[in-house]
Amino acid sequence: MPTPESLRPPTDAEIDAAEASLGRRFHPDYRAFLKGGGNVANAKFEPAVVLPGGGHLDLLKIVQRAWAAGVPGDLLPFVEDNGDYFCIGERGEVVYWSHNGTVDERWPSLAAWHHQVCVQRK
Repeated sequence: MPTPESLRPPTDAEIDAAEASLGRRFHPDYRAFLKGGGNVANAKFEPAVVLPGGGHLDLLKIVQRAWAAGVPGDLLPFVEDNGDYFCIGERGEVVYWSHNGTVDERWPSLAAWHHQVCVQRK
């Protein structure tokens, strides 16, 4: 279970540590999303966190599960939803990956995803 400490916005050092653990740099939009607290207000999703004590929201655990389930390694899952994942690509696009097969849901940016999925889908 996430703790109040695990739900605060992370510091740059904490984001850097998560990047180092995964061996990749996060897209600047994702770094900003993390630093903004991963606001997905009005959506049913809980975004991953990069803080100790994140429980089922721990980014490293979500990434490990997603990659083991077949999510391509060039995608960084940041929301897990019943075995499906919203992922950010290396160029900042957001891709929906479903364990049920091919889905062609994608957004050109994290901002576009946030607007359509978190704001418009109440």
